[in-house]
Amino acid sequence: MKIKFLNSNKIFRKYYLLVFTIVLLTILIQSVVQYSLDKQKNMASVLNMAGRQRMLSQLVMKNFYECMYQTCDYSEMRIALNKLERTNKILQEGNSEIKLAILQDPEIQKTFKELQPHLNYVLLNLKDFNNYNQIPISKLKSEVESSLVKMETIVSQFQKVSEQEINTLKIIEYELAALSLLILLFEIFFIINPAIRKISVQNKKLKDISWHQSHAFNSHMQNLRDLQHVLKIEKKLTNQQALVDCVIDELNDLEIVSKNMMKSLEEDTVETSQLDTFLTKFSISIKENKTEV
Repeated sequence: MKIKFLNSNKIFRKYYLLVFTIVLLTILIQSVVQYSLDKQKNMASVLNMAGRQRMLSQLVMKNFYECMYQTCDYSEMRIALNKLERTNKILQEGNSEIKLAILQDPEIQKTFKELQPHLNYVLLNLKDFNNYNQIPISKLKSEVESSLVKMETIVSQFQKVSEQEINTLKIIEYELAALSLLILLFEIFFIINPAIRKISVQNKKLKDISWHQSHAFNSHMQNLRDLQHVLKIEKKLTNQQALVDCVIDELNDLEIVSKNMMKSLEEDTVETSQLDTFLTKFSISIKENKTEV
């Protein structure tokens, strides 16, 4: 007769599966959140730099007017021109120091190409300080205004890309949250609840054994002890035979009680769940792979 106790290997296997999935989901969600934060931080830097490029164009025009009609600060003009040129280059080619990737969006690349002639005109003409008197102010103003329009478009395009990426990441986070909920529900219904039911069944069996032990078994044992005492003092054979029959009856009853106790722990033919079958096959395949290696 087989005695059914809780299968500790299955319980631990399910417990490890539960812990593993929770840890895995936590890592995935945290990874997506960190990636989302890094993306937003990176895009904020890009938008800040694109806005700075627009501000530098206005600063260059302001310095030019000061050089034409007031005191000219050539160093400030040189710094502004260099920053404008460098910012335009970083926005397109990226920069590893500030973790900006190379521009890949075709629409923004097209706008940068449209901006480049206007920017080149401004940079080439204003770098030569001795040539300021020969620069057509209306032409320079037109080129700066055209570049500002293109830069405004670039900022809007970067903003649009940023919003699309954030929305995509939000969708991924929602999908992960839904997946986490489904996995947790699956584990509750197919791992936690079955384990609780098994423990409840085992506790009921132990209570049955305790009842048999404290009532029926002890009662029959007390009867046997009393009969033993009476047999020792009884002298008549007929009475002794009757007492022996009583002892045999008590022993038979005691055997029945013992069988009932064992029956409470007898292994039931319960159909194995699909999850248990999967885990068993998975464990066997791992062992076979280790053996082959």
